[in-house]
Amino acid sequence: MQFFSSRGVRIAFIDVLPPAGDRGEPILLIHGFASTHAINWVNPGWVKTLIEAGRRVVALDNRGHGESDKPYDPAAYAMPIMASDARGLLDHLGIVEADVMGYSMGARIAAFLALDVPTMVRSLVFGGLGHHLVGRGGLPPGLAHALEAPTLDEVTDPIQRMFRAFAEASKSDLRALSACARGSRQALPADEVARIRAPALVAVGTKDEIAGDAHELAALLPNGRALDIPRRDHNLAVGDKVFKQGVLDFLEERV
Repeated sequence: MQFFSSRGVRIAFIDVLPPAGDRGEPILLIHGFASTHAINWVNPGWVKTLIEAGRRVVALDNRGHGESDKPYDPAAYAMPIMASDARGLLDHLGIVEADVMGYSMGARIAAFLALDVPTMVRSLVFGGLGHHLVGRGGLPPGLAHALEAPTLDEVTDPIQRMFRAFAEASKSDLRALSACARGSRQALPADEVARIRAPALVAVGTKDEIAGDAHELAALLPNGRALDIPRRDHNLAVGDKVFKQGVLDFLEERV
C-alpha cells in the first residue's frame, strides 16, 4: 500500500502497472460501502484482468475504509469530499485523465467526480448503481442505526442486516461506517446526471434490489449504455465474467 494526504486524511491506495512495465492507460477503481480496494477489486480478479489488458490500475481505500484514516464526523463523508479524495489521488500521481470505475457507493463517488472535474474523467463505469443514483441519498435509510446496534441479531431489516453482516465480515470500523452512512447521503437530480457527458457504462445485476434499473440511468446519460449482469444480485455481480467482459469491451471501444 501507498499513502497520500487528502485534506489531512491519510488515504491508502495501490498503483499497479501492466506486466510489461508499460505505463498503460490509467483506470481508477473506487470501491463500495464497507468494502476495500482488495475486497472489491483485487480478490474478484479485476486488477489482474485490467493489467493483463494493458491498463495501469489505481485503486484507493475510501476514507473510513480499509487502511485509510477513519474520521468519526459524518460531515467528513459528504460525497463532494469523497470525490475530492479520488481527484487528489489522480493529482498526486500526476494523472490528468483516467477511466473511472466505481461500484455501488463508489459509482456514486465517480459521478460526483465527473461533475466536479469532467476533463479528468475519460469514461465512467457505474457498477452496481442504476437509477437510484437519481433523487436518492445513496445508502439505505436507517443503515447508521443498524451499524450502531449492539449485535447483528438486533438488526431485522433484511437490507440493513446484509450491510451490517458484510461490514462485520470485512472487519470494518462500524463507528466510521455509521458516520459515512449519515454523511454521504447527497442526491443527484436528473438534470445534474444529464451533465455527465463522458461515455458511461451502467452495469447492474438482474437480481440487484439495491442499485435501481441500469437502463433508466443509462437513458439519462448523454453517452450512456446499460449492461445487464444475468442472475446476479448486488454482491455477486462484482466479480461476474459478464461484467468483466462488458467493461473490457467498453474500454476497448472507447479507445
